[in-house]
Amino acid sequence: MNNRQLFLQHLAQTTDFPLMIEVEKAEGVFLFGPNGETYMDLISGIGVSNVGHRHPKVLEAIHHQLDKYLHLMVYGEYVQSPQTLLAKALCDTLPDHLDNVYLVNSGSEAVEGAMKLAKRFTGKPNFISCVDAYHGSSHGSLSVGGNEVFKRAYRPLLPGISHIHYGSFSDLAKIDSDTAAVIIETIQGEAGIRVACKQYFHALRKRCDETGTLLILDEIQCGFGRTGKFWAFEHFDIVPDMIVCAKGMGGGMPIGAFIANKEVMAVFKNNPLLGHITTFGGHPVSSAASLATIQILLEENLIDQVEAKANLIKSLLVHPKIKSIRNKGLMMAVEFESFDVLKPIIDRAIELGVITDWFLFCDDSMRIAPPLTISEGEIRKACTIILRAIEES
Repeated sequence: MNNRQLFLQHLAQTTDFPLMIEVEKAEGVFLFGPNGETYMDLISGIGVSNVGHRHPKVLEAIHHQLDKYLHLMVYGEYVQSPQTLLAKALCDTLPDHLDNVYLVNSGSEAVEGAMKLAKRFTGKPNFISCVDAYHGSSHGSLSVGGNEVFKRAYRPLLPGISHIHYGSFSDLAKIDSDTAAVIIETIQGEAGIRVACKQYFHALRKRCDETGTLLILDEIQCGFGRTGKFWAFEHFDIVPDMIVCAKGMGGGMPIGAFIANKEVMAVFKNNPLLGHITTFGGHPVSSAASLATIQILLEENLIDQVEAKANLIKSLLVHPKIKSIRNKGLMMAVEFESFDVLKPIIDRAIELGVITDWFLFCDDSMRIAPPLTISEGEIRKACTIILRAIEES
């Protein structure tokens, strides 16, 4: 059987209509198929390839680590320089209060660890998250997800979860003295790129302080330069108690983290000891790739270019069928009348060589989140193809 047949026969499927794009190689913003197909990846593998596919400095870091060692021991037991250097580099991007890093394998794992840490540190039972939030697909992260359609088949989920509307000042009254943590996407992703105002985040921070509630910001999609700041919360002049990250963190390698104050993180050491364990979290190859990714973002001026590139996309994507474009930097949602209008456009764009997507909880909007390395010429070419797809769909 060929690869496509093996894919359908032996790999677990999550829809009845997978894209079935066969990829032989990737480079920069491009994916290449086995028969000469070329695709521009305008979604960065869903927010992962912020520094592009196979960035030379990421590859160099991976190769360098491969010559030293791979997995050695469960996380936190051996002193491994890829982990320690990465943790220091992450803390250097953050306010002083956020000085302790727990490395894991993915965003969902980061959310699970942060939830455990919040319950253990505060001794409180409850969590609050937002309507149409997405925090991952594992049991705990799904519990704090905010879309009932996506989660109802898996109930019963964790108890003690309630939801507020992102950006609603009046809903903040639901945060009370029994709330261990509020977990909130700094920029809502799967809801279709929703951005609350600075005053909302100030009020949220104030309410958490009043009730002794930890504020966990989910920057799994919006972190690592995606919005034009290294961390999206920098736009809002607040400091969280915890931050969770993954996706763009690894330069294409699987890695995630939850980050807090050392005093908070210390509760995992006692009653019980080994209060959170991961075998492969902070894998040395992934850690080396992540450290290289941070260095690329900071040294190649990619973050400072984000706003200009986003503005160029918005200036080019003008068409009567486009109702609006919502964005924070290169985290963008192009709104159409309905999914029935959008889906043929996405399909035609793929046929023409540009990969976009829609959002889990906002299927009338096209996801655009290209690698931050995308050039002006590549932006112009991609937008020309999208406009053509709109006309031909």
